[in-house]
Amino acid sequence: MERFHSFDLLATLVAVVTADASVQFSNAALEDALGISRRTIIGSNFADVFTEPAQLHSALEGALDNAFAALRYDAWLKRAGLESMPVHVIVTRTEASNDIIVEMVPQEQQTRQDREERLAEQAQTNKELIRNLAHEIKNPLGGIRGAAQLLEMEMESPELTEYTQVIIHEADRLQSLVDRLLAPHRRPHLVGDVNIHEVCERVRSLILAEFPKGLRVVRDYDTSIPEFRGDREQLIQTVLNIAHNACQALAERIAAGDGCVTFKTRVTRQITFGKQRYRLALELHVIDNGPGVPDSIRDRIFYPLVSGREGGSGLGLTLAQTFVQQHHGLIEVDSVPGRTDFKILIPLP
Repeated sequence: MERFHSFDLLATLVAVVTADASVQFSNAALEDALGISRRTIIGSNFADVFTEPAQLHSALEGALDNAFAALRYDAWLKRAGLESMPVHVIVTRTEASNDIIVEMVPQEQQTRQDREERLAEQAQTNKELIRNLAHEIKNPLGGIRGAAQLLEMEMESPELTEYTQVIIHEADRLQSLVDRLLAPHRRPHLVGDVNIHEVCERVRSLILAEFPKGLRVVRDYDTSIPEFRGDREQLIQTVLNIAHNACQALAERIAAGDGCVTFKTRVTRQITFGKQRYRLALELHVIDNGPGVPDSIRDRIFYPLVSGREGGSGLGLTLAQTFVQQHHGLIEVDSVPGRTDFKILIPLP
């Protein structure tokens, strides 16, 4: 069974069985999910771990008859002392022998992977859209501003120059917006040793300087988290964008004197995101006690120019997502009225 040991590196649950469903090999992920040892699993009838064993026996018969290359179906996996787990089962016959590989993807994990894929595709689409749109806007803006300046020089009436000043001012404002859109794609990725708590403390001092009254910033740190390689300035900007959005959403609570933002750091182990399994990952939460993310924008919160606040640019979370993805991580959000939690996940060495 040494040839199957590479399955231990997979995040999905894998068993290698014979035609009668006898287990020849179980990977570490399956051992953890079932809550029983590998020694107990090997040699057992694998159909017994499902709530409907007949589904597996039927799939094994089809595999032996070469009725399909790979069969997929949904099932429920029984676990020792725990609730049953919904899984997506993939049954495949190996070419070299009559062994059959049964791979199980937890439905929650499958949903998460699908969401991460959509976020990654969305981020790449946003990146290309922003870059192309910004360049298309930038070129005519220079001509508009230059023409307004020339027109102003020819005007003798001070009243009329007010109109040219409006054109110049608005052109400058759009130029500033374009520069902000392009900023994360222009700036080089400067990698060094990063202490995440130094990042949090820097952001904490910045938001308390802007909101000195009515806001409490709670630290809930795991000081054992090691330093990691990353771009410190990008991570400061990421956490600042999220925390600043939180403070703006807390306007009423800050005015009432009970606004609260919490920075919480933890290490999570054996986590999979971006279709890759990591032994360790940083988990940074930015939690506020505000009204929550509006339902109307919850699915589009990381899109550029989408904002739940009047007058907001809608760029803060887009830039935060871009910076975290450059660190091979992701941002998740869980929001209900009274508690919004932005969770940043970044792989650790």
